[in-house]
Amino acid sequence: MLRVLLIVIVVMLTVYCVVEVAQSRGRIVRAMPRWLWAFLVICVPVVGPVLWLFFGRPVSGQARPHHTDRAPDDDEDFLRGLR
Repeated sequence: MLRVLLIVIVVMLTVYCVVEVAQSRGRIVRAMPRWLWAFLVICVPVVGPVLWLFFGRPVSGQARPHHTDRAPDDDEDFLRGLR
Protein backbone atom coordinates (compact mmCIF):
# COMPACT_ATOMS: atom_id res chain seq x y z
CA MET A 1 0.00 0.00 0.00
CA LEU A 2 2.83 2.41 0.85
CA ARG A 3 4.51 1.68 -2.49
CA VAL A 4 1.31 2.53 -4.38
CA LEU A 5 0.92 5.76 -2.41
CA LEU A 6 4.50 6.81 -3.22
CA ILE A 7 3.97 6.08 -6.90
CA VAL A 8 0.75 8.12 -6.92
CA ILE A 9 2.50 11.04 -5.20
CA VAL A 10 5.38 10.97 -7.70
CA VAL A 11 2.98 10.84 -10.66
CA MET A 12 0.86 13.69 -9.28
CA LEU A 13 3.96 15.82 -8.63
CA THR A 14 5.23 15.16 -12.14
CA VAL A 15 1.89 16.00 -13.76
CA TYR A 16 1.60 19.18 -11.70
CA CYS A 17 5.10 20.31 -12.69
CA VAL A 18 4.59 19.45 -16.37
CA VAL A 19 1.42 21.54 -16.46
CA GLU A 20 3.15 24.39 -14.64
CA VAL A 21 6.11 24.31 -17.06
CA ALA A 22 3.72 24.31 -20.02
CA GLN A 23 1.74 27.27 -18.68
CA SER A 24 4.71 29.44 -17.70
CA ARG A 25 6.06 32.06 -20.03
CA GLY A 26 9.41 31.18 -21.54
CA ARG A 27 10.94 34.58 -20.80
CA ILE A 28 10.46 34.38 -17.04
CA VAL A 29 11.50 30.77 -16.42
CA ARG A 30 14.72 30.68 -14.44
CA ALA A 31 18.04 28.85 -15.00
CA MET A 32 17.26 26.94 -18.23
CA PRO A 33 14.98 27.17 -21.27
CA ARG A 34 11.43 25.97 -20.78
CA TRP A 35 11.78 23.01 -23.17
CA LEU A 36 14.76 21.74 -21.16
CA TRP A 37 12.79 22.03 -17.93
CA ALA A 38 9.96 20.02 -19.49
CA PHE A 39 12.43 17.33 -20.58
CA LEU A 40 14.01 17.22 -17.11
CA VAL A 41 10.66 17.06 -15.29
CA ILE A 42 9.41 14.22 -17.49
CA CYS A 43 12.59 12.15 -17.78
CA VAL A 44 14.01 12.42 -14.25
CA PRO A 45 11.11 11.30 -12.05
CA VAL A 46 11.59 12.81 -8.58
CA VAL A 47 14.61 15.06 -9.00
CA GLY A 48 13.29 16.91 -12.07
CA PRO A 49 10.05 18.16 -10.48
CA VAL A 50 11.81 19.10 -7.24
CA LEU A 51 14.45 21.08 -9.16
CA TRP A 52 11.68 22.83 -11.11
CA LEU A 53 9.87 23.82 -7.92
CA PHE A 54 13.00 25.28 -6.29
CA PHE A 55 15.10 26.58 -9.20
CA GLY A 56 12.98 26.88 -12.35
CA ARG A 57 9.65 28.37 -11.38
CA PRO A 58 9.15 32.00 -12.22
CA VAL A 59 9.30 34.32 -9.23
CA SER A 60 5.74 35.25 -8.28
CA GLY A 61 6.36 38.98 -8.74
CA GLN A 62 7.50 38.43 -12.33
CA ALA A 63 4.49 36.37 -13.33
CA ARG A 64 1.92 39.01 -12.46
CA PRO A 65 1.43 42.10 -14.57
CA HIS A 66 2.07 45.48 -13.01
CA HIS A 67 -1.22 47.16 -12.13
CA THR A 68 -1.60 50.90 -11.72
CA ASP A 69 -4.52 53.15 -10.97
CA ARG A 70 -3.96 55.13 -14.16
CA ALA A 71 -5.90 54.74 -17.36
CA PRO A 72 -3.97 53.42 -20.40
CA ASP A 73 -4.13 56.78 -22.15
CA ASP A 74 -2.29 58.37 -19.19
CA ASP A 75 0.63 55.97 -19.56
CA GLU A 76 3.49 57.36 -21.67
CA ASP A 77 4.88 53.90 -22.55
CA PHE A 78 1.47 52.70 -23.72
CA LEU A 79 1.01 55.74 -25.96
CA ARG A 80 4.51 55.33 -27.44
CA GLY A 81 3.67 51.71 -28.33
CA LEU A 82 0.68 52.81 -30.39
CA ARG A 83 2.75 54.73 -32.93
